[in-house]
Amino acid sequence: MSNNSDKRLKKTDYESELANLQIELIKLQEWIKHSGMKVVVIFEGRDAAGKGGVIKRITEKLNPRVCRVVALPQPTEKEKTQWYFQRYVSHLPAAGEMILLDRSWYNRAGVEKVMGFCSDEEYNEFLRSCPEFERMLKRSGIILVKYWFSVSDDEQEKRFLERINTPMKRWKFSPMDLESRNRWAEYSAAKDAMFAYTDTKQCPWWVVDADNKKKARINCISHLLTQIPYKEIDYPTISLPKVNKEGYVRSPIDNQTFIPDLFSPK
Repeated sequence: MSNNSDKRLKKTDYESELANLQIELIKLQEWIKHSGMKVVVIFEGRDAAGKGGVIKRITEKLNPRVCRVVALPQPTEKEKTQWYFQRYVSHLPAAGEMILLDRSWYNRAGVEKVMGFCSDEEYNEFLRSCPEFERMLKRSGIILVKYWFSVSDDEQEKRFLERINTPMKRWKFSPMDLESRNRWAEYSAAKDAMFAYTDTKQCPWWVVDADNKKKARINCISHLLTQIPYKEIDYPTISLPKVNKEGYVRSPIDNQTFIPDLFSPK
């Protein structure tokens, strides 16, 4: 962990920097659409490490037709019989799209390995085949960026307690979160093994120090923008035409049913 993770980031500085980064993300989005790029960004890491918060800030101002979030549920019985990567392949981007994977095929190297949801043979085959699978994606023209969100034991505990005790966040806490606490060392060992096989020169893992949420968001988005070459699109000048209401008579407004205005003066 970095020694700077506990330094405070002023709210005004954070909001200003985030706004600037979101403007750049819009430029990136337009260039992806214009140039026909295909981009995949993977977000992995400890439970409660802040992956969802970063994804939310990336997509907040973007067009969901260009930038899509993929968060797959547990595989169906049919999917369990398929080639492991098959259900992820169907979500890969077409030209002009960017896909954000909130969890990914690395489930096999993490939760499936630790919880015994896959066999040792399936796990070992994943470690062997994953680097080649990702090289295939790169050769096909896909830009692949992988982020691992690292959070300390103490910070994860703090966030879990916040989820448990805050009504608006209680839905985020799951039985798997409890298991991730009970099996901290096993998850750590699984992560180390995963990195040993899949942190390759062609598709490296980029680690995000996530103990400070705001800094993690700014740092991750800033880094992502450096990983994808883009240019600003020059938009043509547009003049809005005047509305021609000739020949139109609006129907009486009283004929329409409006929702209650809760803030009307009494």
